[in-house]
Amino acid sequence: MHFYDITMPLSPTVHVYPGDPAVTITPISQLHWGDSANVSRVVLSSHTGTHLDAPRHFFADGLPIDALDLTVLVGTARVCAFPQATTHLTADDLRPLGLTGVQRVLIQTSNAALWHQPDFQSNYIALTESAADFLVEIGVRLVGIDYLSVDAFERQDFPVHRRLLGAGILILEGLSLHAVPPGDYELYALPLLLQEGDGAPVRAILRQP
Repeated sequence: MHFYDITMPLSPTVHVYPGDPAVTITPISQLHWGDSANVSRVVLSSHTGTHLDAPRHFFADGLPIDALDLTVLVGTARVCAFPQATTHLTADDLRPLGLTGVQRVLIQTSNAALWHQPDFQSNYIALTESAADFLVEIGVRLVGIDYLSVDAFERQDFPVHRRLLGAGILILEGLSLHAVPPGDYELYALPLLLQEGDGAPVRAILRQP
C-alpha cells in the first residue's frame, strides 16, 4: 500500500492568490521563552494552499463547508496528466480520456514548476468553460487542479468556478501532483470544518490500490 501526500505545505512562502493574505505563523508561547508549551498564531485565508471550494464560495445560498457530503471527498479518483499542455484545457482535451463514470478527476499539468518560483505566477494552466461543461455533462462530483484556480487568471468573472459549483461539483485547488503517476487512486481530502465556510484548507492524500 502506497500513499501520496498531495498537499502543499502551509508556510509564509507558499503562493497565495492575489488579494489573499500571505500566511503568517507567529509564535505566541515558546518553551525557550520560559513558557510551558510552544503555541503559534496562524493567519491565512480560507483558500490558501491545498484547499476546497464549497458552492458558498460563489453562491450566497450555496452549501458551505460544514454542510458538504463527505462521501464526495473520499473515494476513487483519477489523476489525468497533461505534461505537454501549454494552453488552458478544453473539452477536446478531456474527451479522449474515457472519463464517463469517473466521479473525481484530478488534473496534473506543468503547473508544478510554478510553485518553485518566489511569488504567485499568473501564467498557470487552468480549465476553460467547455472543459467545465463537459465535466458537468458526464456527472463528475469533484474536480482538482495543481495550482490555485481552475479558472484562468485573466478570467476574473470566474466562469469555470460558477459552472462547476453551480452544478454542485466541488473544487480542489492547490494540489501537489507532480510525483503521482496518472491512474486511479483512493482520494482522502477532508477540509477543516469551518462553520458556514466558503472554503477551507485540506490535507489531501492519495492511496494507491
